[in-house]
Amino acid sequence: MENFRKVRSEGSSPFADLAPGAVHMRVKEGSKIRNLLAFATASMAQPATRAIVFSGCGRATTKTVTCAEILKRRLAGLHQVTRLRYRSVREVWQSVPPEPTPDHPPEEPPASLSVLKNVPALAILLSKDALDPRQPGYQPPDPHPGPSSQLAAPTLKRSLGEPATGEGSAKRSQPEPGAAHEDRTA
Repeated sequence: MENFRKVRSEGSSPFADLAPGAVHMRVKEGSKIRNLLAFATASMAQPATRAIVFSGCGRATTKTVTCAEILKRRLAGLHQVTRLRYRSVREVWQSVPPEPTPDHPPEEPPASLSVLKNVPALAILLSKDALDPRQPGYQPPDPHPGPSSQLAAPTLKRSLGEPATGEGSAKRSQPEPGAAHEDRTA
């Protein structure tokens, strides 16, 4: 493999019927979530952008889900369609010819090596417009968007000197001052 280099090849899109203004975010294993979300949020803030697709394969699938879920929380009312598939990735490696020297003239054209791998791939379409709810993988917008919709547990205020009371609190029993000390090591 040291005499080969990788050549790029393109794959097909899982959402072939998208509008031309849709943004496609390719999530990779080394992508930074904050960078992806900054670009996605800025793109979706433009009125011309009606849809965005997050796609990732292999070890980037979990990061793809994370990006889509965070964007759905930031922007309320997004419709979602999720497509899961196996993506056939053909890696083509071309041989790197050795440097010609006076002793060795240039040899035949470079050879190539082709490897076909099937990796799990995930594509998540988020749209401002309504999508067909009969599509497999469709999720309607969250009826209670935002972090404020989650019910927060009531908090009890207490001063520093007060002991905690209520469910889940524990008291450590301590002997009374001057009481006889009992040895429980036996």
